[in-house]
Parts: sequence; structure tokens; C-alpha cells
Amino acid sequence: MDSCASLIAEHPHRLPPIQAASTRRRTLAIGLIGPGRVGGVLLTQLRAAQDRLARETGLELQLRGVAASRRMWLDCDDAELNAQHDAQTWRPTDLYEFAAYIRGDDRRHAMLIDCSANEDVASQYPYWLASGLHVVTPNKLASSGPLSRWQAIRAAGSHGGRFRYEATVCAGLPVVQTLRDLLDTGDQLLSVEGMFSGTLAWLCCQFDGSRPFSELVREAHALGYTEPDPRDDLSGMDVARKLVILAREAGWPLSLQDVPVESLVPTHLKALPLDEFMQRLDELDAPMAERLAAAQAAHGVLRHVASLDHHGHAQVRLQALPAAHPFAHTRLTDNIVQFRTQRYRDNPLLVQGPGAGPEVTAAGVFADLLRIAESLGVRA
Repeated sequence: MDSCASLIAEHPHRLPPIQAASTRRRTLAIGLIGPGRVGGVLLTQLRAAQDRLARETGLELQLRGVAASRRMWLDCDDAELNAQHDAQTWRPTDLYEFAAYIRGDDRRHAMLIDCSANEDVASQYPYWLASGLHVVTPNKLASSGPLSRWQAIRAAGSHGGRFRYEATVCAGLPVVQTLRDLLDTGDQLLSVEGMFSGTLAWLCCQFDGSRPFSELVREAHALGYTEPDPRDDLSGMDVARKLVILAREAGWPLSLQDVPVESLVPTHLKALPLDEFMQRLDELDAPMAERLAAAQAAHGVLRHVASLDHHGHAQVRLQALPAAHPFAHTRLTDNIVQFRTQRYRDNPLLVQGPGAGPEVTAAGVFADLLRIAESLGVRA
């Protein structure tokens, strides 16, 4: 007997050991909407983990259907659930039929995972949750869209369906969960600051004056760091959506129109066809060089920062930060979020790491799935 076991055995007030319970068997039916980059990687992750989860945790994941924008596959069309779904029988997509099939009529635990970026899909969340379906998504449209819809989603959750959306803010980083844990344990939020765009983080880190800003944008575009239209990143609106999500999580009923956003795209370039915009990218160089020179003159760096204060005031803008600031030392496409609370007033809590890419985003969705699964009861 080793020293630790001996010490426990000899303790005069030791408690009798709890008899190990048999593994709690649970089954979760899953329907995936949007089998694109993130959804496709998630399917691979789910399949790779199925046997291990069933063996070690008693959780059986059953992929019951996949829906794309125009067609869907249900497992009643083919008994082989884990084969390449391109070989299955597809039918025209009907979201109502899809959700009803995944939910079933046998009181099963069922979940819809929305990896699309579709408003029509997001508008269905309140109805799905009210029917008892769980919903997990990296889709920002529901959590940052119309406030009335967000309120309906939260209200619908009281009917048994759980809604999780960690991957909407910084992919797989535990940002929403960290904020939720702080608030649920009685802490008071004083401010949130963050670099929420991997694209803009990379551009700011690379932009040191040795190369024109337009050249870096073209490189980021070629590397796949930007959206197909780089203006979707440079506008700052995607960052604003993430900030709205955190603000609402903290209890502030903000909407996108409440967030002042500094776009890096000059007004006269916003409506141009993509090809023409890419040809005229060098028109961004002079204003960006001027901003960089001002930051360097103050011995600082340029960073694209979103912030929310304790009054609920939010903003997204390019900032000159001192060289000692934590945001000055990010790497590549890192996201970083700084929470300042009553507990973390003098030494803020930081969450940092890769905040973009299908693998980490899919992993964030998978983690949300598992958090919901942990609370599921056994059903016959």
C-alpha cells in the first residue's frame, strides 16, 4: 500500500467509500444545420468522439439529420448514420419537418446545432426551444440581432430547451462562460475590453510601417484570414455583434445601433464592387500610416479594440495603446478579452488564444453540446 492510501486507511475519521454507480446512459439525438466549413469539421469531431463518449461517460450521440440551405438528409433515408452523408438520400429542406423529425415523439433528448449564418434559421430558435429542443450555435445573428427576438429566445428557454452560444464571440475560447460564471457567483462587471477579430488582430500586429496597409490586407485575403470581401472585417461590424452579445449577457439590452463603430473602410469605397475595391485598396494607406505614426510617436501600438463600460456604453474603434498594455503583445490571429470586475479590479482577468478557424470554432460548439448533455436525465 502506498503512503497516500495508507494515510487514508489509518485516518480515525475516514468516511466509508461511496459505491461506484453504473455509468448513466443517456442518448442525445442531433440535427446539424449548415454542413459547411465549421459544420463539416464538427461532424468529423462528433464521429471521432462517439465511441469514447459512449464508453467513458455513457453519452450516446445519434446524428439524426443534416440540413443545408436547399436540401436535407434524415436518417430514415439510410440506416448507415456515419457514412459520408453525400451518399445519402436528400430531400428539399423544410426546417419545420427537420426540427420535428429530430425532436421525435418519444420524449427523446434532442438538439439542433445551427452552423449556418442564416436569418431564417435564427428566427426559428424561440419555437424550437419552446418545444423542448436544445439549440447550440456559432451563429451570431440570433444573439446580436433584434432585441425582441433575443428576449423571445431567453423566454422560450424556460420551457426546457437550453440555448448555448459560446462560439459566437471568440470561437473556442471560454469568453461567454467566463462572464456568466463571474456574474452568477455575484461578481460585478466594471468593464470589458477585447480584440475580437482575428483578421484585424493579425493586420494590427503586422502593420509596423515597413509595409503598406493595403499590402497586408491583400496578404491576409490570400491567406484566407479575411472574409471573401475584406470590408466585412474592416468595417468592424462583426466585432460590434460580438460586443452586443457580451453586453446582453451582462444584462445590458444593447442593439447594434447603440454601438458606435469606427470603420477602416473610407465612405467612398463602401459600395464599390469587390474587384474595384480590391484595386483601390491603396487608398487606405495614407490614413492608416498617419494613425500608426501618431501611435509610434507616443511609444505605443495600434490595436482594434471593442469596449463596454459599467454604464453599458459600448464602442468599437482603432486605438493607440501603450506598449505595456496586454493587447500590445498578442500573436498572429489571437483574440484577447479583458474582464475588469470587483474581484478583478486591480489585476484584470484575461482570456487569450486563437479566436478563429473551423477547428477551434467547431470545438467551441462541441463543448456547448457536452455542457448541455451533462445535465440530461436518463430517459427510457
